[in-house]
Amino acid sequence: MTSIDNQIRPNASALLPILLFLVTFIGTGIYYQSQGVDYAFYQLPSPVAVLPALLLAIVMHKEGLNRAIDTFLSGAGHSNIMAMCFIYLLAGAFATVAKATGGVDATVNLGLTVIPSSFILPGIFLISAFIATAMGTSMGTIGAVAPIALGIAEAAGIDKALMAGVVLSGAMFGDNLSIISDTTIAATRTQGCEMKDKFRENIFIAAPAALIVIVLFFFLQTPAPTPGAGHIEWFKVLPYLTILVLAVLGMNVFLVLAIGLILAGGVGLVQVPDYSMSQYTKDIYAGFGSMQEIFILSIMIGGLGAMVKAQGGLAWMGLQIEKVIALFSRSHTEEANERAAELGIAGIATLTNTCTANNTVSIIVSGDLAKELAEKHEVTPKRSASLLDIFACVCQGLLPYGAQALLLGSIFLISPIEVSAHSYYVMILAVTGIAAVFIKHQLRQNAKR
Repeated sequence: MTSIDNQIRPNASALLPILLFLVTFIGTGIYYQSQGVDYAFYQLPSPVAVLPALLLAIVMHKEGLNRAIDTFLSGAGHSNIMAMCFIYLLAGAFATVAKATGGVDATVNLGLTVIPSSFILPGIFLISAFIATAMGTSMGTIGAVAPIALGIAEAAGIDKALMAGVVLSGAMFGDNLSIISDTTIAATRTQGCEMKDKFRENIFIAAPAALIVIVLFFFLQTPAPTPGAGHIEWFKVLPYLTILVLAVLGMNVFLVLAIGLILAGGVGLVQVPDYSMSQYTKDIYAGFGSMQEIFILSIMIGGLGAMVKAQGGLAWMGLQIEKVIALFSRSHTEEANERAAELGIAGIATLTNTCTANNTVSIIVSGDLAKELAEKHEVTPKRSASLLDIFACVCQGLLPYGAQALLLGSIFLISPIEVSAHSYYVMILAVTGIAAVFIKHQLRQNAKR
């Protein structure tokens, strides 16, 4: 497939439904923000905000109502969308069961027992990063770690905004790399690559940023005592360690999550008093429910994207991006075109995430266009998936109206703008991400000489 489908005529007006969704979602958030409402950008559920856009797309469809509905259903039921949705369910179930059986507390406790007083900020970053990688959710990580981090900050006299930035940095690092993160799932499924390949591509960009920020946090900190930690419950940490090992070994993500879910439930039944099989099944179902919003939204966005694509909207965007790529690759060499395409993919992810304030949604919305650009300019699927996830992560970590900054702001009782201003990891990740694009192509040119 090329970036401009020869059978679909580019049509800018086909993008109006997407614009309506963004205007509705963002406009409502701005209104509630002006009214001083907490979590202003999340007062209107995104699956509801997309409904007017779906209606407009159906009305604009030139081939009639029945054809429009068929197009929507084919997009909503696409195998990539369905795979993402079922992985969401398994990931939500695992996270909920692991938390209910003490896995999160045990993992946090494990980290606290090994943090020396001279390594507080880097230690909190590493704890957040590990939990986010294991849980696959930055929000869940923030909910688990932030209260403990706040207590440490208050006891040691550490600036609360700085500590909040440390937690956010670790959470975004782990969320970006985790094989059970919804962003990873969306990026790999839309680009058609294996999660292990995306992880390996991703780690070479994320690891340098993490090392740099660890050094930065070391010099920004002051020695402080850590709260007393109890006995390490290795058995409760086992499910997290297991899914990390299996993921790195390249096991199928469905099997990884299923094993993790069974282990987490087994831990609860053996180790947690009064934890019964009945409670285990209820926790699984509660985990399914925790993924309801992203599950529904993924289906709707899949259908909306199919209609926009069928009407030429993505072809028009591809045409414009091709013009920009041509502008920045006047030499028309293979390396120049590939580099420009990679920067274009990064830009698409950033722009879309700025509008949606949701890194998963931004990847789903921009995934098809990114894949088409990658295929035309011979960017590998693992590379395009990595760039999509990285720059969606960068943008999400810097948005003061993103869910992560809002949650941390409410826990630490500070402005979410202060939180975003101390999100040093994603700032450095943006630099390493862009540098990786140029370094890769420079190394290739040197190898040819």
